[in-house]
Amino acid sequence: MAKSQDDQALWSAPFLGDAQLDATIALPASKSMMARALILASIAKSATIIKRPLKSRDSLLMRDGLRALGIQIDEMKVDEEVAWRVTPNQFQGPATIDVGNAGTVMRFLPPLAALVRGEVRFDGDERSHERPLRPVIEALESLGVEIDHGGRFALPMTIKGKGSLAGGEVAIDASASSQFISALLLAAPAMSGDLTIRHTGRSLPSLPHIEMTIAMLKDRGILVDVDSTGKTWKVKKSSDLKDMDQITIEPDLSNAAPFLAAALLLGGRVRIKDWPIRTTQAGDSLRSIFTQMGGTFARVGNDLEINALGREELRGIDIDLGEVGELTPTIAGVAAFAKSKSHLRNIGHLRLHETDRLSALALELRKMGAEVVEHPEALEITPVLGRNSGSESEQLVIESYNDHRMATLGALFGLVIKNVKVRNIATTAKTIPDFPALWNELLQSPSIKGIGK
Repeated sequence: MAKSQDDQALWSAPFLGDAQLDATIALPASKSMMARALILASIAKSATIIKRPLKSRDSLLMRDGLRALGIQIDEMKVDEEVAWRVTPNQFQGPATIDVGNAGTVMRFLPPLAALVRGEVRFDGDERSHERPLRPVIEALESLGVEIDHGGRFALPMTIKGKGSLAGGEVAIDASASSQFISALLLAAPAMSGDLTIRHTGRSLPSLPHIEMTIAMLKDRGILVDVDSTGKTWKVKKSSDLKDMDQITIEPDLSNAAPFLAAALLLGGRVRIKDWPIRTTQAGDSLRSIFTQMGGTFARVGNDLEINALGREELRGIDIDLGEVGELTPTIAGVAAFAKSKSHLRNIGHLRLHETDRLSALALELRKMGAEVVEHPEALEITPVLGRNSGSESEQLVIESYNDHRMATLGALFGLVIKNVKVRNIATTAKTIPDFPALWNELLQSPSIKGIGK
């Protein structure tokens, strides 16, 4: 597939050098919560108003996919803020769904498509054809769903829905993505019988995302019986999904990573507005991880603030990131400027995300002067030592690989290395509608206004 001019565009990352930060950032809503809220609202009995909705590419693809299945989703104002009203309806076909490169769309919507009487075709970006989908396809086929995937067990595919799903027992290997489990759990309330899911793989990444799914089901009155030892989840058809008039989406804490990391690299403080006191989001682990690397956290009213002394006090880390793999690119970027080595472990599943993130990280970190040993499921990072901040004439291009987290990594590098260009910064719209504008708010720190502009 040929790349457009926008895909080829280079974005000049703001350079701050040794400036101290003093910034407050309001993050957009959580992509993960938004996807789950849309699914649950679509299978409820009555309308749900979603407050503070996320209008990122992934969320808009989910919205459009649900609309294609017959769900009514309207934009409105509630308390002078934008909200979405989701009105459930009988699922209908035929339909065509564009998943883009959104894991939630390509994995969460097929179980709902099985509830359609008629054919639903799924397709997406070129990379979506390579991303793992076999476990969801095999699970649905074991429940009696007919799927035409040409024997590839991947996109593109067509689901030939019969109008209902009876439930049952499925065995599934979710080693590549916890989304395989969440996809089935989210559809369970719409099935006519009990559903039992048994994980057969040796590992289960990103467990907090499954916990988020279970918590949001519980809010709707659906209890999930979890046997963590046996790796099974049971949803009994003992109650219907409880109506919920309104739901407010939390800020996306994983997207806080580069902003908090900026304080670690430059020193000073960065405050993230409306950080929830209790949450199932994986991004909440940043508090512990970045504390180990040299930051200090404090709550300020409803917000969370990090204070740090900068690169001179930055420590490397040896850590298992299996449950919070999405944070790896930013943590690796911080590790590249620490005073000691880092070892990021149990992250092999990241090879199957928007790109092979381990190989991409190794390549881009080496551009910065770091030494990286790439293992099948880990990275060892010897930090940049003695490197200057670059020169005005020496351009350093960081590739995004059409991966939003690699693009934000490039922005982070640009804070401390001169003349960094990031290819296709627009890919950050997958989860942050206008990342460059939000990143430029770091420049509004009182001590650094005018720097890097």
